[in-house]
Amino acid sequence: MAPTAAAERGDGAPWDLRGSEIQVFIENDSFGGTDQYYTSGIKIGGGVPAERITRLITRPPNALLDAISDGASNHFGLFIGQNLYTPRDITVATPQAFDRPWAAWSYIGAVAQSVKEDRLHTVEFDFGFVGAPALGRQVQTFWHKYIVDAPEPNGWGNQIRAEPGVLLTYLHKRRYGDSNGFQLVPHAGASIGTIMTLVRAGGIVRVGQNMTGFGPDSIEPGGAMLKNTRSEHDAGRRQPWEWFAFAGVDGRLIGHNIFLDGSLFRGGPGVARRDSVYDITAGLSLRIDKLRVSVTRIKRSEEFRTPLAGGGKQRFYSVNVGIEF
Repeated sequence: MAPTAAAERGDGAPWDLRGSEIQVFIENDSFGGTDQYYTSGIKIGGGVPAERITRLITRPPNALLDAISDGASNHFGLFIGQNLYTPRDITVATPQAFDRPWAAWSYIGAVAQSVKEDRLHTVEFDFGFVGAPALGRQVQTFWHKYIVDAPEPNGWGNQIRAEPGVLLTYLHKRRYGDSNGFQLVPHAGASIGTIMTLVRAGGIVRVGQNMTGFGPDSIEPGGAMLKNTRSEHDAGRRQPWEWFAFAGVDGRLIGHNIFLDGSLFRGGPGVARRDSVYDITAGLSLRIDKLRVSVTRIKRSEEFRTPLAGGGKQRFYSVNVGIEF
């Protein structure tokens, strides 16, 4: 007898890990030989198919879930993260009025994704703190002293003021092409909140074999989690390996960026933000069975300007290690 759709999803086993994942993202400009501006980011979390959560809470009939999702594959995830931003010279203890402010952002977040055929919808909600509660001073000081043997950061006393922050992001992706060969994956989305307000659009082109998902992402809100999709949406998931090379661009029109504008409610350091910013990306992704590793090189345009000079272009790397069950 042929297995039912419920059996293929593992619906008879609430703790079945199929479709679940653990994701770790690390971004750092020291990989590119600098230590300034957006200097580091980390995001760690995981995701599970939606029916795992609903079954554990109320065990609704699978037929009802399938009717609500209209055949889509829905996933939920939770994660924690931290981003650090500094001026060009981190050894200066006095305020640097003509450079990027010191800033840290630590947060917890939740993400929901829906995949149907070649369309991906992502909604992400983040809540956290900027300023001293984000522990930027402690993390960067430890990293420089014990991990990379870099100069001690002396200016954290000048960081943007402490306050809570929220961020709501939506991102939509489409996928065109064959999983063995060439694919085009455009995207568009928006973020709104006390941390950032922006609209964005762009895309990647990728070439490879047994390609799954919608390409790699950075820590940017709305894209950094839940690479895994069920086999009925990605034939490549039935293969024990995949690889692809990619290149892309992401353009953003920005109405608010707390890391440049400064604290929203308390005043403090800030700098003149540029209203448009773009990233040019390129990299490689490899999956062997459940393990995926992706490396992305990101070249970012100037994000701010001062009476003395511009903000300077920046290059950094994003590394993703994921286990996709």
